[in-house]
Amino acid sequence: MRRLVAETRLHPAELILPAFVSEGITEAKPIASMPGVVQHTRDTLRKAAVEAAEAGVGGIMLFGLPVVKDAVGSEGTNPDGILQQAIRDVVAEVGDQMVVMSDLCLDEFTDHGHCGVLAEDGSVDNDATLARYAEMAVVQAEAGVHMVGPSGMMDGQIGVVRRALDEAGHQDVSILAYTAKYASALYGPFREAVNSSLKGDRKTYQQDPANAREALRELELDLAEGADLVMVKPAMLYLDVLRQVADVSPVPVAAYQISGEYSMVEAAAANGWIERERTILETLTSIRRAGAEQILTYWAVEAAAMLG
Repeated sequence: MRRLVAETRLHPAELILPAFVSEGITEAKPIASMPGVVQHTRDTLRKAAVEAAEAGVGGIMLFGLPVVKDAVGSEGTNPDGILQQAIRDVVAEVGDQMVVMSDLCLDEFTDHGHCGVLAEDGSVDNDATLARYAEMAVVQAEAGVHMVGPSGMMDGQIGVVRRALDEAGHQDVSILAYTAKYASALYGPFREAVNSSLKGDRKTYQQDPANAREALRELELDLAEGADLVMVKPAMLYLDVLRQVADVSPVPVAAYQISGEYSMVEAAAANGWIERERTILETLTSIRRAGAEQILTYWAVEAAAMLG
């Protein structure tokens, strides 16, 4: 009876698997703060992508981890950089079966760990960063990516990326806009996952956890600039924001179940305090119920198997 009248249903095709690929390693490297998640080699990433596609997962979001970092994130726009190589690998393996996405941000590539180019006073230079994002978008598109995810929360980033893609002949490459990305305390495990060099915080360009209305303003701007999908990040602590965005968005709405949300569940389950599989599905259902039509989750493949 419950199954018959359920208002909210999860489907594997709505799930997106975030995946990390690291340069300079010869075997997959476990991430201590994210049990079950690894930094992949190019070979293990290919296998993980195939596994995800066979499970019916709808998409994969790639993050590249270079050996060499510098102040402007040069490896992010290197056509032969680790992220671009990974895009080509995954598209070749599963490009006809799932949507291949790439993180469009500088934080993994900069030696200071910020999402953009720094000004002389140490602040992030919004406009100089936009120029780098435009370059990154074109390089990722040329590698074959289907969808880019500008995640740096720079003002005007969606419009700049859209123009750069169109002018380079990549009109069919879509944009998943990180519309409401909050300066959360729960990104800690992710920073281990991407070998972050961050000093300080990102409060000057990510949103204040105390505010919800400005998410709707960001939504207006991203839509006007050409976003194809929009996202709320984190997911579980911002279900109210997700609901507000979903209620008014004319384009699909995604949510990112971030590293800290994942790690808290895994830690509690490992201690025997909660039922792991039930909790995984309950968290994903809550995000779907709040209005997310796509969910980025590190449990994507496992959850897909649970859903049958």
